Amino acid sequence: MSASEKDRVKEFTEFRQRMNERILGQDNQVVRRFFALDTQTYKAGKLDLKTKELLGLVASMVLRCDDCISYHIAQCKEAGVDRDEFFEAFSVALVVGGSIVIPHLRRGVDFLDQLEGQGIDAPAAPDHEH
Repeated sequence: MSASEKDRVKEFTEFRQRMNERILGQDNQVVRRFFALDTQTYKAGKLDLKTKELLGLVASMVLRCDDCISYHIAQCKEAGVDRDEFFEAFSVALVVGGSIVIPHLRRGVDFLDQLEGQGIDAPAAPDHEH
């Protein structure tokens, strides 16, 4: 794995954490409440965490948000999603979203490859937001 690939994972994690802290540091209850709602949504309930993260991944792919895709791939990996399960989820996203999802699938698989190649843990943060 190249240094630039390692840097991408590190930069994504650090930027996300830094900006979440910056955003949550503002005195804005709407933003804080939305972040809290997002965090609560992904807690295990009738659906387990793994299932919820896979749902988030598919929705992010269909909506074509690369940051969200990377985040949910990392969270799915941490929740124990294996490569075959990822590709089943990717297939759902492709069927629902169509061919326009393919470039995001490429970047998502590249990010997954980087996570697996480095054995890096999922981005840790006290909140869930993408």
